[in-house]
Amino acid sequence: MITQKTPQHMPAIMMVGKPKIQFIQGTDELTIPDVKLTKSKDGTNGMAIFRFDQPSVFDSSGEVGDITGFYMIDEEGVLQSVDVNAKFVNGKPSGIEAKYIMRTPRDWDRFMRFMERYSNANGLQFIKY
Repeated sequence: MITQKTPQHMPAIMMVGKPKIQFIQGTDELTIPDVKLTKSKDGTNGMAIFRFDQPSVFDSSGEVGDITGFYMIDEEGVLQSVDVNAKFVNGKPSGIEAKYIMRTPRDWDRFMRFMERYSNANGLQFIKY
């Protein structure tokens, strides 16, 4: 457990585990996605597109239920989206694409804090195109 030093009047934030992604609440996705970010020229909104090749949720979805959304969970809470699409090849699931829309600069900043934590926990790096 990691605690953050804070002023007396603010409670310490405790992280109980590493940041995670889920498609079924309570079931962590083990596959690391490819993530593409877009941001408007004025910086007021943006979109993140997550692509998962052979996600682990396909292995367990029959046992625990259907995909209910896209959940990004960290010490600050949950970011979620219902814009989730599965890709099928020869009738078998092969991938998932999830989109997360950020409508304000505050949404963008919150998403970037999640991504920094998730990236650090999973060895991801940012490459600018």
